[in-house]
Amino acid sequence: MDFAEQLKSQLNIVEVIGQYVPLKRQGSGARYVGLCPFHSEKSPSFNVNGTLGFYKCFGCDAKGDVFKFIQERESLTFPETLKLLAERYGIPMPERRERPDDAESQKRAALLEMQEIAATAFQDNLRSSAGADARQYIESRNVSKDSMDEFRLGLADASGQQLAKKLQKFGSALLDESGLVAKREDGSFYDYFRGRLMFPIHNEAGKIIGFGGRALRPDEKAKYINSPTKGLYNKSAVLYNLHRAKIEARKNSRMILVEGYMDAIGIYAAGIKEVVAASGTALHADQVRMVKRQVEQLGNAGQVILNFDSDKAGAESTEKRIGSFLAEGMRVKVLEIPDGLDPDEYIQQNGADAYRKLLDGAASYFHWLADRTRNKFDMSSVEGRIDAFKFLWPTIKQVSDRLERSAIADEVAGYLNLDRETVRQQFKSSQSRAEPTKTRSFASAVPPNEKLLLACLLASADARSAIRHYLAGSDSLKLLELRPIFSAIVSFDEQTRNFSLEDIVSQLEPHFQRILTEIGFGELPVSEEGAAGQAVNCLRAMEAKDIASQCEVLRRKVREMEKAGDFPAAMEAARELNDLKSSAGNAQRKAAGA
Repeated sequence: MDFAEQLKSQLNIVEVIGQYVPLKRQGSGARYVGLCPFHSEKSPSFNVNGTLGFYKCFGCDAKGDVFKFIQERESLTFPETLKLLAERYGIPMPERRERPDDAESQKRAALLEMQEIAATAFQDNLRSSAGADARQYIESRNVSKDSMDEFRLGLADASGQQLAKKLQKFGSALLDESGLVAKREDGSFYDYFRGRLMFPIHNEAGKIIGFGGRALRPDEKAKYINSPTKGLYNKSAVLYNLHRAKIEARKNSRMILVEGYMDAIGIYAAGIKEVVAASGTALHADQVRMVKRQVEQLGNAGQVILNFDSDKAGAESTEKRIGSFLAEGMRVKVLEIPDGLDPDEYIQQNGADAYRKLLDGAASYFHWLADRTRNKFDMSSVEGRIDAFKFLWPTIKQVSDRLERSAIADEVAGYLNLDRETVRQQFKSSQSRAEPTKTRSFASAVPPNEKLLLACLLASADARSAIRHYLAGSDSLKLLELRPIFSAIVSFDEQTRNFSLEDIVSQLEPHFQRILTEIGFGELPVSEEGAAGQAVNCLRAMEAKDIASQCEVLRRKVREMEKAGDFPAAMEAARELNDLKSSAGNAQRKAAGA
């Protein structure tokens, strides 16, 4: 068994995917459903089967195993996927010495190399005489040389030609996809970042995938720009400093989310490691789940502390982000720093211990929102209290935990002097009762015994072994409408590798893929313990039905020949009928004695 098989055998696909998609168990089996992460939908059509180790969306047809999901969701190659999962779950990974030989891996390796070349060039620029003004700005923000080196801060060359020339050996296609250069109308390239302070942005595995650039001149239109969404970089799927912060975040079951790169650097340099920054003002659901994955413990979704600017824009940003984390079941606190200081400024003036005390005393999201409400609305009037409730409602309705919803309902009612039962009813009516999307069923036309036989084979290795043994002395496979599916399952070599629905599906035409996944995610009365017996009984029942059908054909033939006066032909058909009955009886006795 190779490492990929070993790794997959130690992973729980429901747990892995559940860190990206909220899943709800269906019935008492191993099937879970949720909203598909690969297309937009309001009712869940995304299914995960823990027993089969397979996911399938019946809306957009996305499907695969745990590796395929991570590859698609994180935009990783297969080796990178293995590495990420091995590191995330603490599973030792053997060294990989060979170079990637498939085209996609080679392209990704080249893009990563280009980002690394750019980072080195930016660092060299910052250390040169041309970087004097940038270094002065960094010093004014009290960033030490050690932090400057650890975070690999740099300076983009102002000419706009440094990277265009340095990277031209990679060819125009990779240049265009790198996000490091832009193309003119005449097809020539120029540097995307020019004269800016540069912050390398890493993926969770610690590879540079893009950059953030801060303006150093007051006449620049945009204070910050990020790498464009192409190639390796998607700002909605990355958090600045996550690759460093994740170790302490897991240890403390807590993550601090700040506004900017400098905030993250300042807090991290003070020895408070569990800090990340969003690359932009909006916070995507993927980024929320990235935080949750790092801080989630058994039975505990973990805590996030929001520490944004205390100005109007920062407060509005905090309001929006509270709801996103509440929707994922996380505990949310809000930290407001006195005197409107940035986190790094506060630490410089008051020390790291003072900032830690602020973290420990951070307000719960509700009390922070309540204070905002008190300052916004006239709480002495009915209209003001109703307006206050309308202000609070979009955020607090995101609370998913039933006990917390009840407690918040009581707090809101008491705080706003509203009828407690009315507020509780508002909470109850907001709970989603969406059912899975109903789509056309391809499996509905499959004969019941074949459907049950297939469910048995998917549920149990013993059932697969029993049917392989049974078919060694029978040609019953030809009777089955789903012969391509059964052939693929029966021929799968489980002596050398674990059974994989992904491998079976990959061998089938789309029509049979759909039937197999529908039955695999169906609710059929099959238990692993009784599956082997059920499977053999299904096959025997289908054989008996086929023999009965053949006997009926021969009986009709005997009657037709007798009616036509062709008695020799009638006698021959009668002998065939007796032989068929005799062989059927022998087969039944043999099966009974087996």
